[in-house]
Amino acid sequence: QVQFVESGGGLVPPGGSLRLSCTASKSTAGILVMGWYRQAPGKRRELVAGFTTGGRTIYADSVKGRFAISRDVAKNTVYLQMNSLEPEDTAVYYCNRVLGGPVDDYWGQGTQVTVSS
Repeated sequence: QVQFVESGGGLVPPGGSLRLSCTASKSTAGILVMGWYRQAPGKRRELVAGFTTGGRTIYADSVKGRFAISRDVAKNTVYLQMNSLEPEDTAVYYCNRVLGGPVDDYWGQGTQVTVSS
């Protein structure tokens, strides 16, 4: 069973940047349709960015123009570059499948992102 490990979170001031990484424990075609979700305290988990068919990318309206998703298939890794971070971006970020919906067994520990001065 493939596992995914998220990393790269931290504490940054408003306007700062972070790059998150999500690495699969083994080579998997699923990396082609992975994405990033986040869950803030007291809120439902939401899709932030992801890959769909043909390498197309999708973004939540709240992060368009600020976040960029990318991947390195050879490294079994998906990245999320986050710029111009806002306090509202504070959440635990997880990676999971986008096309076809998330897979229960893919949820990892996530990585905490805190945007605060």
